Amino acid sequence: MKRSISFIITLFIITLSVIAQPRLSSNKETHNFGQIEWKHPVNVEYTITNTGDKPLVLTNVTTSCACSVASWTKTPIAPGEKGTVSATFDAKALGHFEKTVGIYSNAQPSLVYLKFVGEVVQEVTDFTKTHPYAIGSIRLDRNEFAFPDAHRGEEPTLTFSVVNLSDRPYEPVLMHLPPYLQTEVKPNVLQKGEKGVITVTLDSERLTDFGLTQSSVYLARFAGDKVGDENEIPVSAILLPDFSGMSDTEKANAPVVNLSIKDIDMSTALAKKSKARQDIVITNTGRSPLQISKLQVFHPAVGAGLKKSVLKPGESTRLRVTVVKRNIGKKRRHLRLLMITNDPMQPKVEINIKAK
Repeated sequence: MKRSISFIITLFIITLSVIAQPRLSSNKETHNFGQIEWKHPVNVEYTITNTGDKPLVLTNVTTSCACSVASWTKTPIAPGEKGTVSATFDAKALGHFEKTVGIYSNAQPSLVYLKFVGEVVQEVTDFTKTHPYAIGSIRLDRNEFAFPDAHRGEEPTLTFSVVNLSDRPYEPVLMHLPPYLQTEVKPNVLQKGEKGVITVTLDSERLTDFGLTQSSVYLARFAGDKVGDENEIPVSAILLPDFSGMSDTEKANAPVVNLSIKDIDMSTALAKKSKARQDIVITNTGRSPLQISKLQVFHPAVGAGLKKSVLKPGESTRLRVTVVKRNIGKKRRHLRLLMITNDPMQPKVEINIKAK
């Protein structure tokens, strides 16, 4: 009898361990750098998602040689949440390379290998990997300028690299600059096959309101070029309230915003209906009133209705999100909502919407 009970308990424990487990998933198994310049270190970042139902812990990350150094998310990754694993490669040896990154975790299997490959060369001649975006005969290493978290008075900068693959000298010029952006180009003129750097500086004092500001600039492909979809570069900047002057006591008594859900999947509902909706409960779990000063929608398919914008401590309200199928469009741009609050730990709250 005792043996039977022990067997049942053991079987129960084993069953529980099978049912509840962390699961490690990476956004890619192999990263291809293409050609990279000798002695110019490069970095690869893998996004790690816990697709299981217990916290995922990355216990160690190793690389296959001393030529690369790894870093990773040290805190437990909750179910459905994401972490990162990064590796920096020193590019000191010429030639083709294939390196591995070993990730040890409490998932099964406990060891997963990811790879990165490429070729170290004296001079880069293939820019398709390092500069994947083309505007005419000019190649760029990014296709948008995004300043995600800026505070009033700050002047963050972004740099992007351009390569002149035309058969004549080229002068990089960004047209239709909004008043809150400044640029610097080095060198001013690029010869055939030459690389240059454009630095874009955000003057946050000239942003008019909290939340997201969007515009576009246009890269001239030649002297006298016109603006159009072919040479458009989107620009976005998010201005946040500045809480740097708050004391520790004020922070301890601050409001705390809590959402019942931040990622919404309406795909199933929209497969059957022309319109879908999802209610999100917003609760102030802090010690002072929570103010939702801004709620922004960036897509004509998405609508949002907020019952209350000021919540007392312990109070909740409903945010209703709706998506109209016919307005999604063919491009299926990123659907999201942006909320600006007076929670010093979460002044920006993003709600992502999936509607395939």
